[in-house]
Amino acid sequence: MGASVILEASDGHRLDAYQASPAGEPRGGVVIVQEIFGIKHHVRALVDEYASLGYAAIAPALFDRVRRGVELDYTSEGTQEGRALRTQIGWDAPVLDVVAAARALAGLTGRGPAVIGFCWGGSLAWLVACRSAEVACSVAYYGAQIIQFIAERPRVPVLLHFGERDALIPPGDVEAIRGAHPGVAIFAYPADHGFNCADRAAHDPASAALAQRRTLAFLEQHIGAIG
Repeated sequence: MGASVILEASDGHRLDAYQASPAGEPRGGVVIVQEIFGIKHHVRALVDEYASLGYAAIAPALFDRVRRGVELDYTSEGTQEGRALRTQIGWDAPVLDVVAAARALAGLTGRGPAVIGFCWGGSLAWLVACRSAEVACSVAYYGAQIIQFIAERPRVPVLLHFGERDALIPPGDVEAIRGAHPGVAIFAYPADHGFNCADRAAHDPASAALAQRRTLAFLEQHIGAIG
């Protein structure tokens, strides 16, 4: 369904992105922000899925700043390599890339899109919500580094999904975020890190389905109903 496009961030960096459009007039836009494993099948499938639901959707290739075409395995080796690439890139530059994707969708829909991030992308979804007014809302799935940026304040509505069995995100971190940001919608599920991804051993279909229902209701509220 989707196709590769080129984006340009505000610092002049050009990056690839995977983009898909709905069959009719888009209800709004959705930026899908990758895990540390690159623009893999899971990410592309999410873009296609949201397009099938009526949204213009795009996933920027954030690793393009250091290496293009990255697709890592869901293994300890892939995790180690992805974390190294994430560390090399830092936090400020990928925020620019997500905002570039948001601007591209705004050009198609006429208004700011939602940002939906997973893992590393979940933490970036939080940062974009805090640092940019060019998005309408943000949804973060199991963003382990949100706790590092707990002092930053969202400028747009935010929805957070966490797994209660996630060893990367202690319950104390979730409670600290909840306490510091009482206006942020936060849900926890009886699941592990990566529970939304059908390609991972940690996939929890029931938790993923419930989180998506809540996400779609959030999108309907902030960027446009589907159907």
